Amino acid sequence: MIVSLLYQVTRRLLSVPSALVRRDTSKEAELLVLRHENALLRRQLQGRVRYEPADHLWVASLSSLIPRHQWASVFLITPSTLLAWHRKLIARQWDYSRRRRGPGRPPTQATIKKLVPRLARENSRWGHRQIQGELARLGHPIAASTVWQILHAAGIDPVPRRTGPTWRAFLSEQATGLIACDFLHIDTIGLQRLYALIFLEHHTRRLYIAGVTAHPTAAWVTQQARNLATDLGIRMDSMRFLIRDRDSKYTDACDFVFQTEDIEIIKTPIRAPKANAHCERVIGTLRQEVLDHILILGEAHARHVLAEYQRHYNAHRPHRARCQLPPQAQEQLPPVLEPASRKVLRTHVLGGVVNEYRYAS
Repeated sequence: MIVSLLYQVTRRLLSVPSALVRRDTSKEAELLVLRHENALLRRQLQGRVRYEPADHLWVASLSSLIPRHQWASVFLITPSTLLAWHRKLIARQWDYSRRRRGPGRPPTQATIKKLVPRLARENSRWGHRQIQGELARLGHPIAASTVWQILHAAGIDPVPRRTGPTWRAFLSEQATGLIACDFLHIDTIGLQRLYALIFLEHHTRRLYIAGVTAHPTAAWVTQQARNLATDLGIRMDSMRFLIRDRDSKYTDACDFVFQTEDIEIIKTPIRAPKANAHCERVIGTLRQEVLDHILILGEAHARHVLAEYQRHYNAHRPHRARCQLPPQAQEQLPPVLEPASRKVLRTHVLGGVVNEYRYAS
């Protein structure tokens, strides 16, 4: 605005001599242009001559005093450039882009910009409007269009179905209703072979040692299934599938115990231990951490050892699949304490084969 105002004032002032002395005005203007161009050349002796905004103002104002057919012989620039300067000065008079604007919509917080893509990644079936509703429930009332823009900028399609769940997410969802069973054999100090029937919940990794016997019969397995159903109680309602192998000791009577609880039996292929990988892994854990380091005397000793380890496994032992939490722990880690703030105590399990650590009260 200031430049355009100065331009208009300069043109008015220069037009006064032209009205009074029409003959000499053109010559005087030519002299002023030549003097100004001489000053430009002195200012920049090397390189290309650069015109500043003040130069544009002065030259464009003087051009109105010189006939247009003489522009090519007077000015160092072309007539089209001179006219372009004139149009630019006039356009600035009507430019309102630099005026002060109102406060408008406040910018989106950085925490929300990080939270929106996280909600989209963790919930593949959520669209931008459902994410907007979840943000409103968390105390962040923002527009659905803002959520759409954040997802679009993050390279995430805002439609409800994007890429679908990953295999890890799909198996984790199915694990909430899975329980598996298998036999563990134990060789005693007298070379007698014992068998323990174990059950493992896939989701919580909770371990159950159903029983230990030297002669596992079909009737014994069926009775252990009944005992497990009684011990689990209402927890059986969340189970949907039982994974087992094709051992002949799993009879129809054993399967009927689980089918009455609406649990479907899934039989693994023949000689395919990887189909029941979780049970095979916990059996390996039992051997590596306990059974390979203790001489088992008999059935009573085996029951005692397995019962003690079951308590340790479910209540204390951390699991990577549960973010280093034991199966029976709450869904959160204990608060971080200073290393020297409290004393750490050790508890022996099975005579020191396994150790547990906790802070002194």
